Amino acid sequence: MQINKINLSNTIYMFLLLTMDCLVLLFSLEISRYVRTNILTVGMPEFLDSNISSYYWILIVILFIFVLEKIYFIRYDFWADTKRVFKGLIFSFIAVFTVITLTKISNDYSRSFILLFFFVSFLLIPLSKRLFKRLLFRFDFFKIKVKIIANSSQYETLHTELIKNWYFGFKISDRRYDMVLISSKNFELKKLEKIIRAYSKRTRDIYIIPYMHHLDFSHTNVVDYFNIRLSAIHIENRLLNFKNLFIKYIFEKSLVICILPFALLLHIFISILIKLDSQGSVFFKQKRFGKNGDIFRCYKYRTMFTEGKEILDIYLKENPDEVEYYKTYHKYQNDPRITKIGRFLRATSLDEFPQFFNILRGDMNLIGPRPYMLSEKEKIGRINEDTILKVKPGITGLWQVSGRNELTFQERINLDKWYIQNWSLWMDFVIFMKTINVVLSKVGAK
Repeated sequence: MQINKINLSNTIYMFLLLTMDCLVLLFSLEISRYVRTNILTVGMPEFLDSNISSYYWILIVILFIFVLEKIYFIRYDFWADTKRVFKGLIFSFIAVFTVITLTKISNDYSRSFILLFFFVSFLLIPLSKRLFKRLLFRFDFFKIKVKIIANSSQYETLHTELIKNWYFGFKISDRRYDMVLISSKNFELKKLEKIIRAYSKRTRDIYIIPYMHHLDFSHTNVVDYFNIRLSAIHIENRLLNFKNLFIKYIFEKSLVICILPFALLLHIFISILIKLDSQGSVFFKQKRFGKNGDIFRCYKYRTMFTEGKEILDIYLKENPDEVEYYKTYHKYQNDPRITKIGRFLRATSLDEFPQFFNILRGDMNLIGPRPYMLSEKEKIGRINEDTILKVKPGITGLWQVSGRNELTFQERINLDKWYIQNWSLWMDFVIFMKTINVVLSKVGAK
């Protein structure tokens, strides 16, 4: 009975998602028709919207590729789901234009209309999925009950994530469950094998988090040695690969060019506020480690009073507990040196904005590990230097959108290493989008 209920709820869930995507695609088609007919008219070929039904086969292509991407069968988080949606739309776009170009029907279709349709779909489908799943998962009927098995601190991490991240549609349950999530860390091999065998008899879906949790296995290649019945996993420090560096360079330079006009206007506004708030220069310059350990001058907006040293000395004498806090987090809880506008700039990460100049000079990337201070060299450690200091630092990065205000120095290092070893263009896109959220909400994202 329990299995039938699971199958029924999943079947209805998949049908509803598929239906919603179909409706959104139809809606995108109608929006595109309105824009193409009423707005994009000057200098464009005539568009006949009377035969809009002739474009419906494109929707079938998109939904078919979504099915191949397993969008309806596996529950991903929002960003992984959106990545597969984008991938599906890109493949659909290529397939549609290939069919139109290589057949005799090319004159019957408006290429500008199809381009517009795909652009609208890129915007609406991820948004509609987020809103629709928010509605669906208000009902426990559509949730999957998950049992977590872990023998380490990862239990709390997983438990918190599955509760907070509603997009999965998971509900934690130790007794009746539809899925088992096993963290292999700190389990002996025989014990782990016994656990897997036992739960394989009780449930169909078992997910195992590998012991090497610092690696993102979704980007690895598995090589099959068939004759000896073994498989090898190919891993690499992805940001030390020339091809990846080139892709990242093109991506970031395109973003910087798009952002630059806005950045100049924002710079003028912030500079005026800093001057009105306190005496001193607009910029603060500090020596930092760059690629290959080279030292460069890192630019930031001045967020402290010019007589900050005297103010801090007095404050630390009155608050000795702040000394211990600084040793752990490399910052003070209530730094008296920070100006009013400086607090706002730090809370929104806008104090990093002048580092656009460092990007133009070639010292930094838009996204990357932290630009570490010279005084932090010993705490970084030689074993970490071989990874972290091999690439350019960034204005923003994984550490900044992962709750940076609550992170210890070691946790920041671990995040930077994870970013370098597991880099992808999609990861940079997600970090960039989350950075916008951090700036707007003035908190560290997750």
